[in-house]
Amino acid sequence: METNFFRFIKSMKIDGDLHIIIANGADDTLVVSTMVNNEKCTDTAKNRLAPLNLRGTAQQMDIGYLDTINQPMKEVSGLLSNMEAFAKQKAETQKKSAMATESADRDKKAIDAKEQKYIDGMKKADELEKAGKYREAWMSVPDPANYPDRIEILRNRREQLSARFAPDLFADTKTEEKPQEPTDSLYPEHQMEVVGEIEEFGKKEENE
Repeated sequence: METNFFRFIKSMKIDGDLHIIIANGADDTLVVSTMVNNEKCTDTAKNRLAPLNLRGTAQQMDIGYLDTINQPMKEVSGLLSNMEAFAKQKAETQKKSAMATESADRDKKAIDAKEQKYIDGMKKADELEKAGKYREAWMSVPDPANYPDRIEILRNRREQLSARFAPDLFADTKTEEKPQEPTDSLYPEHQMEVVGEIEEFGKKEENE
């Protein structure tokens, strides 16, 4: 006897295993329990899905069983597939969320460390300034290039400090004035000759 039972089952394209349990019931009836099981679905909620139970005579089952289970089993199959897809998506989302949280934590730690470096640098600059060590204070001010949002603050702070030590840059390099030589010591031989000529000229005038 030829039937199309298995061809019909195959045409349903169930994603998973179709479990059919047939038991004899009262009054010459059959109790047929049908359910879909998808082992790929890891969501334990699938265990709460109840099978489809049908009761009827063998003749009734031959006539209406396949048509009756067709749509419900397809829906259960789709539900289990969606549950698995949802579980995978959820796991992926959690993984990305964990990675994002870890990345955010790293960024926060880096920002906190940078902020602490800024605070420490400014504090040290203040202490050195109070001690009169203006050059060291200037060097302790954080580099403005590393803090774009505080460039003006840091530049102004450095300018304030450089103004304190700039006038002393050449304090130890004063030039000494050389004493000028007496003018009467210049060209002594020439002066003596001139004086001699003046004396001879005076004698000549007295003789005349």
